[in-house]
Amino acid sequence: MMSGRSSAGRDAEGEWEVRPGGMLVQRRDGEAAGPAIRIRVSYGATFREVVVPAQATFGELKRILVQTTGVEPERQRLFFRGKEKSDSEFLHAAGVKDGAKLLLLEKPAPATVEQKAEPVIMDESMMKACQAVAHVRAEVDKLSAKVCDLEKSVLGGRKVEDKEFVVLTELLMMQLLKLDGIEAEGEARAQRKAEVRRVQSLVETLDKLKARNANPFSDHNKAVSVTTQWETFENGMGSLSAPLPRVSSTQVDTDWEQFD
Repeated sequence: MMSGRSSAGRDAEGEWEVRPGGMLVQRRDGEAAGPAIRIRVSYGATFREVVVPAQATFGELKRILVQTTGVEPERQRLFFRGKEKSDSEFLHAAGVKDGAKLLLLEKPAPATVEQKAEPVIMDESMMKACQAVAHVRAEVDKLSAKVCDLEKSVLGGRKVEDKEFVVLTELLMMQLLKLDGIEAEGEARAQRKAEVRRVQSLVETLDKLKARNANPFSDHNKAVSVTTQWETFENGMGSLSAPLPRVSSTQVDTDWEQFD
């Protein structure tokens, strides 16, 4: 009797194995596996890019994603075009091509025996929200790279024009407004929240860089508060302000005495 699938994965034609670098290939009597495709998998607030054979199954893809996400295959849920895919379904049969985007969700804690897991289909509105967040994320990635370039310039002592900080801040605020206009629930809402925090962090970084650029010799970690209220000494020496006038002990009376 044939044994079940091994840890590397088997099908009717041969055995699958994961090679260094996350590449999943099929060993078929010494022949190389079919053409490979590159897939982008959205997980949390980031994308994971993996390379798999075009004729691999979604179950084989899950085993590769363990290396980049740390989520075990049995707790992974892969969605393509709004529908959850089964482990036995083939990527090419589902229409997954080079450059395709998939969504990975993590299942909650295992259910009890009495509970029956029901397949959940992600509705169209949630898919659109995830795609909208992903579009903003791509724009923020570009702006984040520019912020890094500015940071290198400022920390390297190069003077940067203020308009560069202003323009980048305005562009980030525009992305923040886009995120605020996305109506999202569930996973899409979590992704939007993570991206909002990321944009806010970049804006704060720009504010700090702008302040340092304006005063490169200041140490912002050890700021000193300076007051213009100078101390006045008793004799006026050592002070920038003149001493207060003394009140004379002699009273001057303008009512002159009349003599006979």
